[in-house]
Amino acid sequence: MNTDGTTTDGTVTVGTSVHDQILTVTPQRRRALLGRIADAGIDHVVVADHVSFHGGTGFDGMVGAATALATEDRVRVLIGVYQLALRHPMTVARQLASLTGMAPGRLILGVGVGGEDRSEVTNCGVDPGTRGRRIDESLAVLRRLAGGEAVEHDGEFFRIGSGAVLPAQTPQVPILIGGKSEATVRRTVEHGDGWLAMFVSPRRFAEFVGQIAALAGETGRAVPDQHGFEVWCGLAADPDAARDCVAAKMQELYKLPFEKFERLCPAGTPAQVADFLRPYLEAGARSISLVPCSPSWEEAVDSVAEIRALLVG
Repeated sequence: MNTDGTTTDGTVTVGTSVHDQILTVTPQRRRALLGRIADAGIDHVVVADHVSFHGGTGFDGMVGAATALATEDRVRVLIGVYQLALRHPMTVARQLASLTGMAPGRLILGVGVGGEDRSEVTNCGVDPGTRGRRIDESLAVLRRLAGGEAVEHDGEFFRIGSGAVLPAQTPQVPILIGGKSEATVRRTVEHGDGWLAMFVSPRRFAEFVGQIAALAGETGRAVPDQHGFEVWCGLAADPDAARDCVAAKMQELYKLPFEKFERLCPAGTPAQVADFLRPYLEAGARSISLVPCSPSWEEAVDSVAEIRALLVG
């Protein structure tokens, strides 16, 4: 697999979310889960990141990534998405450099604006109205620190005096920008290697990819093209059981009725979910990351592997 997320023959990659399974199970079960994923040929795993979401739910993205990388060396890890606005870029740069040293070329950082739960932001001492500007400043600093440069920075939110993070990231960790606003397009062109989409239609996905390419052309920048799509889905032989699985999980996490998400969260057999995903590949997605909800994690892994086979062979 290449460092840009594609396979050696240029096809897209397919991954599966594992965050709650790897952080809340025994080491033996964790090794079994990640080993089954690698044996099935699944390209990457996804770990989530929240500090305290809707009353306290959370999972540290860097800890999750380190756990997966250290447990199974045959898979890559996507942090999707990291709440960068709630952290200082200097400490984030150190974590990325450390993970890169441990597992070169196997980490991808997805960055989101967050804010779905306002209290998560304010409880971290951050004004929700400044999240976008904080992320822009952080991303600019992270890019400089990634190369081992000694950074002098006096910005709106952060001050760094001749600060360096060594050794430099080799290779540098790709950064995918989450979101679906106009600012996301600009942020992807200025700071990202691609866009990480969620809860968008194929039509909207294609529009965003076009806007990113157009803005890059207008500003004379390289076109970010490592676009990914992350999607919640229910997977089971019985479509009704699949829907029940994903509805229960999403309602528990987001504290909203599943009907709010249902149009963009497929549920059914692997073949049915693969049919749902094909238009995203046609729209420019180079990676698909599934958040699978099934009667068991073994069934989820096997279903994701079947979807991968149906989409990329």
